[in-house]
Amino acid sequence: MAFFFGRNRQRSAQDIVRSTKDLLQKLAKEEAPAPKIEEELSRTLSQMKVTLQGTPELEATPDAVYQLVSSVLAESLLPVLVDSIHRLPFEARKDTQSIISNVFRFRNPGSTSPEPDALKDVLRRQPEIIIALCNGYDRRESASPCGGILKEALKWDAVAAVILYDEPADDGKTIDIYNDVDVTKPSSGQGVFWKFFPWIDKSSFEVSADAFDCFRLLLTKHKPLVSQYITTNFPLFFTQYNATLIQSDSYVTKRQSLKLLGELLLDRQFYEVMTRYVDRGDNLKLIMYQLKDDRRMVQYEAFHVFKIFAANPNKSYEVQKFLIMNKQRLLKFLPKFLEERTEDEQFCDEKAWLVKAIGNLPDSTSALRPPEVGKQGGGVAGQGQQQVSSAQVRS
Repeated sequence: MAFFFGRNRQRSAQDIVRSTKDLLQKLAKEEAPAPKIEEELSRTLSQMKVTLQGTPELEATPDAVYQLVSSVLAESLLPVLVDSIHRLPFEARKDTQSIISNVFRFRNPGSTSPEPDALKDVLRRQPEIIIALCNGYDRRESASPCGGILKEALKWDAVAAVILYDEPADDGKTIDIYNDVDVTKPSSGQGVFWKFFPWIDKSSFEVSADAFDCFRLLLTKHKPLVSQYITTNFPLFFTQYNATLIQSDSYVTKRQSLKLLGELLLDRQFYEVMTRYVDRGDNLKLIMYQLKDDRRMVQYEAFHVFKIFAANPNKSYEVQKFLIMNKQRLLKFLPKFLEERTEDEQFCDEKAWLVKAIGNLPDSTSALRPPEVGKQGGGVAGQGQQQVSSAQVRS
């Protein structure tokens, strides 16, 4: 490998890597359970894990770690490990998660690379490994170990970029995020990032929860990168987000998605995204509908999104019209809304502020000026607009 130079690999590390790869390939060909192969694999994987991270009694040595990581990369073991992880026994899957995570963390002494050296090598030469880890959510057996590896690897912008900018290609290759990314080009919606929506909505509870954790980490850990991406793909992203997540039949998915949306819209890094989202009357209708959900926590999270529409000082014509048309209903509804939350002072203050703000709206839409033909919305995304912050939704 390019960054592994000037040192000789120990035969033992190379042997165990080759043996593991051979066993994984044999296991893939078996149509029925193969106890002997699984037992031998479990033993070699456990040995690799101990070499990489040691035990309470035996400390890992830098030279042994180096030799093993070098061999893993030189023999292209990682793609085979990821592809086979769902076939492994439970403990072997956990060991495989530890092995891949330790390889991804490896740095050469004195390295100044933003990403760990081994991870950077993977991203340059085999970024499809990251995509394969995401596709681990296709199976219950692989979701947790693949998700665990991903959530640790998502400390790095480059990993997030591989997931966001993945696109299907005729040659099967994954995009080179160091050279080939055009952040202004809209997504086709066919890359691995867009699979997170059905993984979250349609999978079993365990898979859905893990996929949402990974999705949330991706969106909140890399804010400048994600803000740019959502801005470029705004209609596609929120069509999926609104229809699949906020309108999900799953209580947990609905609640978590509303909470995440509120966090994103109130974050300064997502200001342009926020102004576009609160400019749309259909988004307001969707959120107001969630205020009437039978479940209290769904109502509560929806409230924190609704207040952003009300606090916007430059509401679009569409949003103003809808609020005015529903003014009397809102003035009856809001005072009794979650009235049992008497100990939540911030919520009570914000609700009182909303009642006052909506009460100050005109009683009729006749005073509104419709937008000029050819211009979008009411201008909340224009220049010199005021920032909507959490302070503006308090009394």
